[in-house]
Amino acid sequence: MIHKLADVLSSNIGNGTRIWQFCVVLAGAKIGKSCNICANVFIENEVMIGDNVTIKNGVQLWDGTIIEDDVFIGPNVTFCNDKHPKSGNKNFKKEGIVIKEGASIGANATILPGIVIGKNAVIGAGAVVVKDVKDNSIVVGNPAKIVTKK
Repeated sequence: MIHKLADVLSSNIGNGTRIWQFCVVLAGAKIGKSCNICANVFIENEVMIGDNVTIKNGVQLWDGTIIEDDVFIGPNVTFCNDKHPKSGNKNFKKEGIVIKEGASIGANATILPGIVIGKNAVIGAGAVVVKDVKDNSIVVGNPAKIVTKK
């Protein structure tokens, strides 16, 4: 289901995926089956999203982002793909983010460029993730620190 008020240019959308109003999905994006892409989500060309992924309202996914199966992304999570952002930067170096299978990211978390979030990891709401998160870890805070392993 693609809402009539969504702007979806990609034809690489899996069966059973729902894309809600005011979403923009660029032509090169790949989205798996049975995903729920909530309102006001922007997905750039070089983004790959697995199956059974939920992306809540207000999320932008930039080129180089890979999201594996069964991931939850809370509202207003911020992803970054440039360590040195500057308007008109001719030396832009894209650094993608990988979110492994089963991970959950709480509302308003910020994920910096080049980060890998491990399988089944949990990122607490509002966390600022500045380094890779190991499988099954729970991290919170700014900067995000491990509080426990599941």
